[in-house]
Amino acid sequence: MEKEAKLGVLGGMGPQATQVFYQFVLDRTDAARDQDHLPALILSDTGIPDRTAAILSGDTEGLYRRLLQDAKLLESCGCTVLAVPCNTSHYFVDRLQGEVGVPFVHMLREAAKELARQGKKRPGILATDGTIQTGLYQKECAAVGLDAVSPGPDIQKLVMSIIYDEIKQGEKGSRDKFAKIDRAIRQAGCDCAILACTELSVFATYHPLPSFYLDAMMVMAERAVERCGYPLRTI
Repeated sequence: MEKEAKLGVLGGMGPQATQVFYQFVLDRTDAARDQDHLPALILSDTGIPDRTAAILSGDTEGLYRRLLQDAKLLESCGCTVLAVPCNTSHYFVDRLQGEVGVPFVHMLREAAKELARQGKKRPGILATDGTIQTGLYQKECAAVGLDAVSPGPDIQKLVMSIIYDEIKQGEKGSRDKFAKIDRAIRQAGCDCAILACTELSVFATYHPLPSFYLDAMMVMAERAVERCGYPLRTI
């Protein structure tokens, strides 16, 4: 095991989701004492603009430069693996990778590969408008032979309401709204669904969901532990 490995977390988008991601890392590391956990540096940059708003407006350069600045700061602090616990921010990750020498764990790519490994075929994508409209998950799913399904407009409004009106406001999220989303996704013929927004990962900490749902942030946490050379906890 290479103990010099250090995980850099480019967070702050939103802060509660960053906290949940790090808890995932702790929970998934096979550690019996403090010294067995992987070293991590969390940069919670809460000044980063809203990613969906920036992408949908087309005014993304300022956001990109802020993300790049943060990534380079983590690199300069000795981080050997970088994780961005924001699905929508992965719109920029391949571009960031071209300017940063430390490898990113690509959350969307790893989630799609995990579903393919499980033999899934038709995932529903529960994400922000920015993630949906840029086709980020559709691209990654197609690359591994999956047929990704986006919610219709009415259901997408419910997804956004849970994310922005509830979780980002410090609430636990509406089970009734999520039940409507669940019915629509299953009726669309999906054999699984991806929690493709970190606020939905937070929702799942309050409302445990069945194995039909894959939490992309959990997958990224597991890959981050592995890439840093640490063993995964299996139970």
